[in-house]
Amino acid sequence: MIYIKLAIKQSDPALNEIIVAKLNLMGFDGFEENAGYLIAYIKQDVFDEAEVLALMQEYQLLFTIELIQEQNWNANWEANFSPVLIDDFLGIRAHFHQTITHVQHEIIITPKMSFGTGHHATTFLVMKLMQQINFVQKRVFDFGTGTGVLSILAEKLGASSVLAVDCDDWSIANAAENFRINNVQHCNIQQANNADTSQQFDIILANVNRNIILDNLQNFIKCLSPKGLILLSGLLVADAIEIENIIKTKSIWQQKTMLEKDGWIAILYQA
Repeated sequence: MIYIKLAIKQSDPALNEIIVAKLNLMGFDGFEENAGYLIAYIKQDVFDEAEVLALMQEYQLLFTIELIQEQNWNANWEANFSPVLIDDFLGIRAHFHQTITHVQHEIIITPKMSFGTGHHATTFLVMKLMQQINFVQKRVFDFGTGTGVLSILAEKLGASSVLAVDCDDWSIANAAENFRINNVQHCNIQQANNADTSQQFDIILANVNRNIILDNLQNFIKCLSPKGLILLSGLLVADAIEIENIIKTKSIWQQKTMLEKDGWIAILYQA
């Protein structure tokens, strides 16, 4: 599988938030900030060069475009992957790092092309919220699982079952590999383009983006159990008012907590 690497010479955090949001809507699904550059990745078969050029011209940005082979992507991840720590609650590392001994939970993630290693603010925020939730004997739906890191954490926190769903072939393979590495017993993975399921869940984890959340809102309403909890992330601060207004209009959930980091937010609701 061939990916496109878009490197934008840009270091303004506020503008980066806008660019990331717009690139995400175009299909870019991996982002990093490195030495004054915003770097974004997209599958070659969904890359629209004209659309990207128009965005770069709109903000007068300098950029380069490069084809990235799968093995080069993986080498890049390994070269830049550092352990993630959330206080003494959680440590996330790659197999080539030393064991993290001073945390309650440790997760090993093979750093490949799937999104969600804990480095990005949205994944970090969801895990911070998960720290506050009782997962013991709960049924969990991890929609947009990426590497599977949130599913793995849910099981470590006591979930009785976890359904992990993603639409991307690579994410399905990578999450399954990470499930094996972490010896999970209650996580099942399925490939799907939406959250339409006949199952009921006590907790839903939806770390995706604004459009996907809104497209699947009715599915979430249908499959969340009474008094259940849903964590929404992949959202910018600017999305908060719209999301809250839509949910208030439907009178379906009550906001419990919202966390913010680097211009991104994660929101916890209760049915």
